[in-house]
This record gives sequence, C-alpha cells and structure tokens, in this order.
Amino acid sequence: MRRERALNIGNNMAVITYAIGDIHGRDDLLELMYARIAHDPHREKDAPRPTVVHLGDYIDRGPDSHKVLDRVMRGSDGFETIALLGNHESLLLDCLLSDDRDLWRLWLNNGGGSTLEALGLPLGVDPRALTQALGEERIRWLRARPVCHIAGDYFFVHAGIVPGIPIEAQQRKDMLWIRTRFLESDADHGCIVVHGHTPTELPVVKKNRIGIDTGAARPRALTAVALSGGKPPRFLSVTE
Repeated sequence: MRRERALNIGNNMAVITYAIGDIHGRDDLLELMYARIAHDPHREKDAPRPTVVHLGDYIDRGPDSHKVLDRVMRGSDGFETIALLGNHESLLLDCLLSDDRDLWRLWLNNGGGSTLEALGLPLGVDPRALTQALGEERIRWLRARPVCHIAGDYFFVHAGIVPGIPIEAQQRKDMLWIRTRFLESDADHGCIVVHGHTPTELPVVKKNRIGIDTGAARPRALTAVALSGGKPPRFLSVTE
C-alpha cells in the first residue's frame, strides 16, 4: 500500500459518506438501499453530493451476482460511488486464471455456485466459460477495484487490518480476509475502520471499528452507515 494514502487520515469530512456492507448477490436489496440513500430525509437538501463506498463482496450466495455487479458499475446520478474489492471477488479473479480444483473448490464452497448459476453456467471448473460469461467489461472493472479508501477519520476496507501495523504497511491478503486478530482488538488504529466480511445480526460499533455486514444473503438485511464529520454513525437497513 502506498504511504501517501495514510497521510489523509484526520482530514475533516466535508461530504457525507455512506458505506454499504456485503451484498452477496442481493440486487433487490441493493436497489432498495440506493433509493434509501438517494432520498435520505436526514440529509440536508442543500448538502454536497454524497459518496457511497461499497465494502466489497458483491457476488456469491445470493441469486443475482451479475445484476449487483452491473448496478454498482453503473452507479447512480444521486451520489459518487467508490467500490472496493472483497475476498469473494478476489477468489473469482483467481479462478479466472486457473483450473486448480482446490482453488475452485474454495470459491464454490463459499457460495461461488450461486454466481455460476446466475451466469447460466453449470457447477464445475471451467475458467474459459466463466471468463466468457462475465465478459470483458465486468472483468476489467473487477481487476481495477482498490482494497481500501480513506475519508476523514475513517478507513474503509473489506475485512479489517492487522492491529499494531501502520496503515501504509497493511497487506492486501489481511485487508481481504482477516477476522479474529482484528475483531478482538481494542487497539487504537489511528482511525476508525469501517468494514464488512464478518456477518452479525446488527451493526457493530466499537471505539476503533464499525462492522456493517448483516448477512444480506442469510437472509437478514443489507446495512449501510452514514458518516459525516463530528456526528455519530447513523445506520440504514433494508430487508425483503
């Protein structure tokens, strides 16, 4: 990770930022969430155009992974969109380049079969068919996804960070996959980490992190958190 990204932490957030947790193929819930954000009654009418940060895991488990990808890629006229990489997208990208059965088994055991089904593909190891079904535009977009984003005092990432390691030294694998070391830590990270990856029934607010994966494909709910400088986090939730 480039060092200069860490230098922006602590700047005031002039623009309200909404972070959306793991979607996992639930395009129906994402459509509802976009509408909730676009018409958020708690946002002042003359407020600057908001930013939506997606924390990754657009695909797998739910029925409409391809539709979620397309909706996030299109974005919205009502807000700016930043879309981060999740561990599920990382697995998918690895499978596109390999016919290793262990790698494919890892992806399929984590919900990849639903993505194959959504793309009209049979369950099996076939990187060429997957590449053709996804298409160049989606693949190019997925490969361009960043793993983190900084706004004000908030560090947005899919899974979390390794406690005790400077932000600029964090490794991609940890930011996509970490759980216990991060979740159980009460260390001061120098920022508040906003993350998904680990599903909980309700959003989690700690002094050093905010978790917003509420199991959209379990099914539970899709959750977003609204953040602005000096104000406590505010949560939006949509269900079936």
